[in-house]
Amino acid sequence: MSATVRGAPVIRVLPEPEGLPEPLPEPAVEDLRLETVLGALSDPLRLRIVQKLLLESETFDHSCGWFGLDRPKSSLTHHFKALREAGVTRQRQYGLERRSHVRVTDLNARFPGLLDLVAAWTPPDAT
Repeated sequence: MSATVRGAPVIRVLPEPEGLPEPLPEPAVEDLRLETVLGALSDPLRLRIVQKLLLESETFDHSCGWFGLDRPKSSLTHHFKALREAGVTRQRQYGLERRSHVRVTDLNARFPGLLDLVAAWTPPDAT
């Protein structure tokens, strides 16, 4: 469960550790497009992925296994790639594993309030 302040979920932003691998290709901050970001977030599974990263991150970035999603690897690869290519997440390659985190600073700079809405979103099956 996520922490809240006066009913609003608190987005967890963890400091970037030193010595990280270079990020995989992604759009620059100035190239982030609202329609592209919203398109990536329009899929409920991707929205859950981003919300979990925002509210429950235990480390700076996470592998797809951390999410506990019961989906084929090819399906998860597609969803994580869609989020990265839209500029929502940043991925780095650690050997055979890719790890993701939300580009909070970049998205807040371009689209203030968007991530607060994602954090506060209630999945239909949670009501």
